Amino acid sequence: MTPAQVLDREGLDRLIEALSARGHRVLGPTVRDGAIVYGDLAATSDLPVGWTDRQGPGKYRLVRRDDDALFGYVVGPQSPKTYLHPAEVVVWAGERTAHGFTMAPPPEPPRYAFVGVRPCELAAIGIQDRVFLGGERDAVYGSRREGIFLVAVNCTEPGGTCFCASMGTGPAATAGYDIVLTEVIDGKDHYFTAESGSERGAEVLREAGAVEAKKGQVKAAADLVEAATGRMGRTMETAGLADLLRQSLEHPHWQEVAKRCLTCANCTLVCPTCFCANVEDTTDLTGRQAQRVRRWDSCFNYEFSLIHGGPHRASAAARYRQWMTHKLAWWFDQFGTSGCVGCGRCITWCPVGIDITAEAAAIRSKQEVV
Repeated sequence: MTPAQVLDREGLDRLIEALSARGHRVLGPTVRDGAIVYGDLAATSDLPVGWTDRQGPGKYRLVRRDDDALFGYVVGPQSPKTYLHPAEVVVWAGERTAHGFTMAPPPEPPRYAFVGVRPCELAAIGIQDRVFLGGERDAVYGSRREGIFLVAVNCTEPGGTCFCASMGTGPAATAGYDIVLTEVIDGKDHYFTAESGSERGAEVLREAGAVEAKKGQVKAAADLVEAATGRMGRTMETAGLADLLRQSLEHPHWQEVAKRCLTCANCTLVCPTCFCANVEDTTDLTGRQAQRVRRWDSCFNYEFSLIHGGPHRASAAARYRQWMTHKLAWWFDQFGTSGCVGCGRCITWCPVGIDITAEAAAIRSKQEVV
């Protein structure tokens, strides 16, 4: 661990320039269509300067802050998954010729640099690494993952649906980053403490003009992150939860959830770890061109569990149970970790405000009924 350093806003501009000069497409939080979403960054002016978000079950809105914070928001509906595991991607293409079938070469993978990645999102990338790289390597994810540069930002203002502290994924980043920043605004002072997590991270900080941080600056940043731990909008009791869910497959509460669930799949679309996809093979009318396309799918879709006799999870209750028990129980069996990082997106972007922390608590409190 290198000594903590400090950057001002101009230094952060130089950091973005250094990443761009290395051939990265620099992505970070931007304001678009009434939300904070990932977009291209050329300078800090592209960041959501002076904006924050207010989140609750089924609620999201942007409001103005009374300062010029660059990272004074929580998380938007997107995560790095949007770019590392795209919603739609051609995984194979080929053409029939007189000499047989010729496979088209795969496109050159993009080299992304993400700025403003939250600790829960870092944890989500680590989980998807296990999914896509832990066994047989997924070529699309692997090629996009190899070249990324990660600039994380510690959370100092958790939102109304956050519970990363319960899941052990935040509010401080502990691993998986090239650089981690903490934004501090203290009166007229506005700076970012910075630590490198890799040699290339240290090189970029040097190019950005980072200098050694003063003890008071380091303490101010640490105090903000520590305070955030106690201001989470939600909590989830995880002790014994996986076993409890495995034993509660016939719990009557699943039917209660189903009365509200629209099976719209919003929760899986915004989740930074959900990875289910469908594969479709197509040819043109001549039969010469063929391709295989992978598109995001969801266990909430009626056809997702379709077999020869019909879908075996036809009810909303069965589909919600599948999602929640997979996320919080079966994921451990498959990948050795929970599938939830506590970002709260599934709560915020559920149209009817279903709260996974409340549903887990309900199962726990009513377990004697089963």
